[in-house]
Amino acid sequence: MKVGIIQQANSADHAQNKERLQASIRQAAAQGAELVVLQELHNGLYFCQTEDVHVFDQAEPIPGPSTEEYGALARELGIVLVLSLFERRAAGLYHNTSVVLERDGSIAGKYRKMHIPDDPAYYEKFYFTPGDLGFEPIETSVGTLGVLVCWDQWYPEAARLMALAGAELLIYPTAIGWESSDVASEQQRQSDAWQLVQRGHAVANGLPVITVNRVGHEADPSGQTGGIQFWGRSFVTGPQGELVTELGQEEAIAVVEVDLSRSERVRRWWPFLRDRRIDAFEDLTKRYRR
Repeated sequence: MKVGIIQQANSADHAQNKERLQASIRQAAAQGAELVVLQELHNGLYFCQTEDVHVFDQAEPIPGPSTEEYGALARELGIVLVLSLFERRAAGLYHNTSVVLERDGSIAGKYRKMHIPDDPAYYEKFYFTPGDLGFEPIETSVGTLGVLVCWDQWYPEAARLMALAGAELLIYPTAIGWESSDVASEQQRQSDAWQLVQRGHAVANGLPVITVNRVGHEADPSGQTGGIQFWGRSFVTGPQGELVTELGQEEAIAVVEVDLSRSERVRRWWPFLRDRRIDAFEDLTKRYRR
């Protein structure tokens, strides 16, 4: 299967961001992409650097304007498309939600981000209610997609539960970067750890991993920090954690071949699922064991 990944630097102009994204989606489809994955909250800026109630006006229902607009494009191009939206579920109830659109433009399924951070410059708990749809893969015409979102990528349990539910690949729309106070050595450690842990998910579960991050500098609206420099480095790995492709720290599009049948062979060589001691894992549901 050919997979398209698009990393983009956004502005506050949602219409322009979407216009540029749609041009990139067309370009990926023209290069043969059957599945295209976009970055987290791709329609606008990463607004979680501050807590501002007016930002809730950006949220939209699902189905809604974005699923209709991108659904028409998916139908026109005959591709499966992974979106990342600010969902308005009800007044005062909002989620960070990934939506998968089928080739005919219909909604194949959605995933609501389960792990919500609350760190300097990433005040997501102010905006997003933790997901309540569980770790359920989404069936599509190109395969069974284990879609997770950004902060979920640090949790091996999330990847494992998707794998145990039959996911054929793991997908992470992402928005992560360096806050202005981070020194260069810390920046490198963070970026390397981010990729390393996800390559570990590929190895531990014998599945390809697709991660799409945003790029560019986004200012802190409050002026209290120097903003976030999103580091890009979107990548695709095979089921042994091998890098199939890795983008740089600038806007880019890539279309790569992902061999889903390879997972079968890798899991025969490394039968981690066979050897799991599920009879001894019940304490994993505890917050802490001591």
